Amino acid sequence: MTNETDAITALKGIARIEAAARPGKGWYGRYLWLFAAWQLVLVPAVLLWRGPAALAVTMPANVLAVTALSVFAVRQPVVPRGLGRSHLTVIGAWAAAYCASLALGLTAFPDSIPFAAAAALACAAPAAVAALRESRPA
Repeated sequence: MTNETDAITALKGIARIEAAARPGKGWYGRYLWLFAAWQLVLVPAVLLWRGPAALAVTMPANVLAVTALSVFAVRQPVVPRGLGRSHLTVIGAWAAAYCASLALGLTAFPDSIPFAAAAALACAAPAAVAALRESRPA
């Protein structure tokens, strides 16, 4: 009877943990959507807006956005399995798209609104794709 009681107690504990974790499960998808949306603002601003005022606005705004997203992520009670590898993949793909967008946008396509729009979508894509993947049922 003791083994049976211990097993029931363990299962109840597991159920309590799962119930507590379930509400916080989807935070990483929301994080990714926010990151993707920010790219749609940041990339065109960096590519199309020139001068000291542009730098004085875009860089602090980016620091604020990244800080807010980081604080949001750190405060979450549940960390999805494989988050480190997944997040590094997203950020690596974003970094490649962002660097290529800046290099091309500032040299080959200066002041090109269509290029800035395409670059913004390219920079948002890694996070958006990962967010869609996060929203799939397990």
